[in-house]
Amino acid sequence: MSPPLKSIVSAENPRYRRLVKLAQSSRERRKTGLSVLDGVHLAMAYYEHVGVPAELFVSRGAQDAPEVRRLLEHCSACGPLQLSDALFAQISTVQAPTGVMAVIPTPRQDAAAPADAQGVVLLEDLQDPGNLGSILRSAAGAGIDHVCLSPHAVHAWSPRVLRAAMGAHFMLAIHEGVDLAAYARAFQGRVIGTSHPASRTIYEMDLRGPVAFAFGNEGAGLTSALRAVVHALAAIPMSGRVESLNVASAAAVCLFERVRQLRA
Repeated sequence: MSPPLKSIVSAENPRYRRLVKLAQSSRERRKTGLSVLDGVHLAMAYYEHVGVPAELFVSRGAQDAPEVRRLLEHCSACGPLQLSDALFAQISTVQAPTGVMAVIPTPRQDAAAPADAQGVVLLEDLQDPGNLGSILRSAAGAGIDHVCLSPHAVHAWSPRVLRAAMGAHFMLAIHEGVDLAAYARAFQGRVIGTSHPASRTIYEMDLRGPVAFAFGNEGAGLTSALRAVVHALAAIPMSGRVESLNVASAAAVCLFERVRQLRA
């Protein structure tokens, strides 16, 4: 049987106050180079793909749940701490907290993906955390290895993006602050941008070699600078009742068309 967890019962505890700052302040997370995982699924995904988190906090009411017990067994080396249910409720950002919160070093990647990568997603000025999280999840599911974000895109390691991606962060190399046009020029495969309209659809393109897919801002789409360097623009056929798809949906269509072609 695992030894009982050390408990934090006061909101003035230094470890708890530090956790509150990290959970509530993007500035604090950037300054310290740390990210917060809210939920047992995210914490377990980190353990399975990366390793033991730097810190692990568990609410008193959650620690006997089977999946939480498994996580505690795996991560005993980091010295998990127990929070009272009231203290945990004050910092959790989800509607139905699972009672687990982990602190991890924010993974840092090279300035951009390698030019000879087989599958890359380029995201230009994406602003919605839910869209980014969904695209990361689709990219991981489609076997993509690298995702590059432009300097003005939403921060990939924000709590809302982490929740939406449901662990996909730890299956990808995520590069932030990338000059996408420069990377597209250096990329050794084909760079496919999405546009409506375009002369060809995504289903008419050969996606079986090295490919980088470029997706633009939710409202503005791809900038002229990035459109000028892509090798082709692809449209997604629509019924005519709507003009375009949400960027996360468009990305999923393109990524899994590539999966289909690779398996054909």
